[in-house]
Amino acid sequence: MSNIAKAFANGKAFIPFVTCGDPDLETTAKVVRAMAQAGADLIELGIPFSDPTAEGPVIQEANVRALAAGTTTDKIFDLVRDLRRDVTIPMVFMTYANVVFSYGAEKFISTCADIGIDGLILPDIPYEEKDEFDPICKRYGVDLISMAAPTSENRIAMIAREATGFLYIVSSLGVTGVRSEITTDIGAIVRLVRESTSIPCAVGFGISTPEQARNMAELSDGAIVGSAIVKLIACYGRDAAPHVAAYVKEMKDAVRLA
Repeated sequence: MSNIAKAFANGKAFIPFVTCGDPDLETTAKVVRAMAQAGADLIELGIPFSDPTAEGPVIQEANVRALAAGTTTDKIFDLVRDLRRDVTIPMVFMTYANVVFSYGAEKFISTCADIGIDGLILPDIPYEEKDEFDPICKRYGVDLISMAAPTSENRIAMIAREATGFLYIVSSLGVTGVRSEITTDIGAIVRLVRESTSIPCAVGFGISTPEQARNMAELSDGAIVGSAIVKLIACYGRDAAPHVAAYVKEMKDAVRLA
């Protein structure tokens, strides 16, 4: 069983996201440890980028703050090395192709394997172009996590068949951010996925309330939340960890009911 599969082995998974370095890397370390202790099953670590095209204003602003604080890819690698002394749940990076390219794909992905990163999400790489990274990921045992959007329709089965780790189902068109309601027929997308693969699928983009998380987890294998957590960090800054922990516990409790 892959490390990522373990996140889904004990029922529905709750997957929080955090932008590394917002407001600083010490706070990120505290927040990640707090989320793990509060019941997160897998954590997405965002590597900040100057042009995060999939992100709404909340995470865009977090990227700006993190970069202004001097956050670099190497510093984030050091952060993960430190976290891995006691954080045992799966962790994946979410970033953009340019970050990996500029660092050197082989060097980036081999370092991920060395420091205990289990997967990589690159939202700006379409399925048709994943061969630039997938063979390197396979060589080092890092899952390249595919995304399926409501517009993927006739491509969903194809994406699902080759998916590794888990399949990230994008709940809504557009960028990340809190939404008052999610109107996409997630159930239909999940049914298409189930026909093609047994790997878990989790739903992200727009989830912020326990009710939304439970609803999405009822339809899939888990719920992913980013902007709502990043908002808490923007609000509480260096004192955010206990507030994020309380939120993660509430969301994990909701997902358990699915």
